[in-house]
Amino acid sequence: MNRSLYSACLYLFFPLILVYFAIRAFKSPAYRQRFSERLGLKKLKQTDLLVHSVSMGESLAAIPLIRELMTKYPHLKVTITTTSPTGSAEIVKAFGDKVQHVYLPLDLPVCVKRFLNQIQPKYAVIMETELWPNLVHQLTELGTKVMLANARLSAKSAAKYQKRIVLAAPMLRSLDIIAVQTQAEAERFITLGVAKENLQVCGSLKFDLTISNEVREKAEKLRQQWQRIDSPIWVAGSVHPGEFDAMIEAHQQLLSVYPDALMIMVPRHPEQFDAASTRIRAKKLNQVRRSSGEPITVETQVLLGDTMGELLAFYGAADQAFVGGTLIENGGHNPLEASAMGLPVYLGPHHWDFAEITHLLQQAGALSLVNSGDDLASKLIEKFNTKSAYQTASEGGLEVVLANKGALAKQLGLLAQLVDDNN
Repeated sequence: MNRSLYSACLYLFFPLILVYFAIRAFKSPAYRQRFSERLGLKKLKQTDLLVHSVSMGESLAAIPLIRELMTKYPHLKVTITTTSPTGSAEIVKAFGDKVQHVYLPLDLPVCVKRFLNQIQPKYAVIMETELWPNLVHQLTELGTKVMLANARLSAKSAAKYQKRIVLAAPMLRSLDIIAVQTQAEAERFITLGVAKENLQVCGSLKFDLTISNEVREKAEKLRQQWQRIDSPIWVAGSVHPGEFDAMIEAHQQLLSVYPDALMIMVPRHPEQFDAASTRIRAKKLNQVRRSSGEPITVETQVLLGDTMGELLAFYGAADQAFVGGTLIENGGHNPLEASAMGLPVYLGPHHWDFAEITHLLQQAGALSLVNSGDDLASKLIEKFNTKSAYQTASEGGLEVVLANKGALAKQLGLLAQLVDDNN
């Protein structure tokens, strides 16, 4: 499939795309807003730099990079795009009106052209592997210099690109710089036709996360408010439907050993909050929804984290964590935030989006893989029972995070080079 056929298919299936967004809007009210931006209809100002940061995880990784660049080049006019309401919320919280922010238009040629003809960026940064053929093509046509930052390419994703090599190869060759996370991923890009001189192995920006004193203080206060100073607390973070029951079953087994234990369940997407609450009720556990403002008492068994932007504080208030999207075939979510808080971490078998990070944490004894709720329960109980095993996992995660910092400085240097070379 070449790009022309790809575009024709997008136009053909546009009604189905509208149905998809209608379903998302039904489940999550945030998707009902600002749909005109997805069609490139919003009036925008010219910009120097376009940054596309996709969803919440990519936005959190991109924010320090954007801040550093804006400090170094205060004259730059910046536009930041996302595709999800959660990513949008992080950008608005971080930058307010200091940047121009919209949703990235759908990859229909007419929408992309309308969008780019307004902002006319000199430089573009695309986070991780959120590559859209028409977006990259139109940026190249405008003469925009394009950097793929914090790039990751799992073996599974590389195989998908290989199957569509006629479409993928021209897009990948159009990128001026690819700041890839690992050497293994660099080799996959080379196999797909990317020139070695366009690749730089920089590590992952996710290792450069900073945890503010404000977050740490909030975490400490939460634990005190919950009356759980000495009670076992664990987080089921970024979990999906298909994982809810396994988390609940694990917690029920933990409660049989530690009756005062508390699970904080945080679904990945807001539209999943009610479904998670329903499953908790069905298992007859005493729950409090964070959004309700109700106090956590000694009788509370589950806190449902149905708010946005609090997961890091929840990790800080807890002792151990499972990171979701890994017991189902999703690819997983970032385990580093929990590790940076000193928590032993657990993932399911489907963690290909974070394979290298998972491997490093496993080697350090900071992370264990589980296959079920029963498996998770036994490992949670083991760490709560054995102080030395807990300490080894806790310290191992902190050491991995510290040892792998530096990607921010490397990728900022590449981006600065791109800007300086074209001024």
